[in-house]
Amino acid sequence: MGLLLTHYFNLFDFVMQKLVNGLVIVCVCCMLSLGAKAQDESQTFKNFQFSFSRVTQAWTKYNDSLSKIFEKQGVSYPPKDIYLRAFKAHNEMELWARNNAHSEYKLIKTYHICALSGILGPKRNEGDRQVPEGCYFIEDFNPRSDFYLSMLLNYPNYSDQILSAKKPGGDIYIHGGCVTIGCMPMTDDVIQELYVICLNAKLGGETYIPVHVYPVRFNKTGLNFLGTQYGNDSLKQAFWVNLKTGYDYFEATHKLLPVMYTPEGKYIFSN
Repeated sequence: MGLLLTHYFNLFDFVMQKLVNGLVIVCVCCMLSLGAKAQDESQTFKNFQFSFSRVTQAWTKYNDSLSKIFEKQGVSYPPKDIYLRAFKAHNEMELWARNNAHSEYKLIKTYHICALSGILGPKRNEGDRQVPEGCYFIEDFNPRSDFYLSMLLNYPNYSDQILSAKKPGGDIYIHGGCVTIGCMPMTDDVIQELYVICLNAKLGGETYIPVHVYPVRFNKTGLNFLGTQYGNDSLKQAFWVNLKTGYDYFEATHKLLPVMYTPEGKYIFSN
């Protein structure tokens, strides 16, 4: 009886080991398959982008000089992790970058936004000519834009959908052409440079390039301005206080917190 039990236990161990080995092989195969699929998609995206002369010309014109700019700031190029931060009242967009998820972002360059429509405050209605304010990411790259080159933001995000009217609008881009009715336009030269940087980051694996849009820098001067000009607008004041939480954390640490939302559409900046 003892020999028979020992035989059954040995057989059970053998079967279980085979099952475990089989599961490991299946998991490894799945991982390899997913990795290959992602690589194929990245190559397809790259081939599509570089099939347009505007992209290849921008790459040829700016890629080498950008490498030197990043090197000067101690950040590797092509970049793996970048962050764009815009300030409407200053007509400025900052480019930040870092080498890995554990290091601090470094300011690489500040670009001039050559035109803005609307006033300070978030976009809440389709056709209001407002430039959105809040936390977004680059959703798409358009190499055949009517405004030379353009990058689409994921507006409206969840917060915008909750806090806006029934039709919050859409199609908010960073683009060339230097004209706007609610986007963030650059000169064609500037959009070429930004497009190359962001395209490099995308090809390097940064799926969601963050773009945060603020009314002002939330320093003493900016806060005084908002208090003077919009002190009676309680909705905007509450919205800006909410945004300032993420702004303050980045100013103190040069790192970004994950962005989430409450059911009421408020931003949550939290680990």
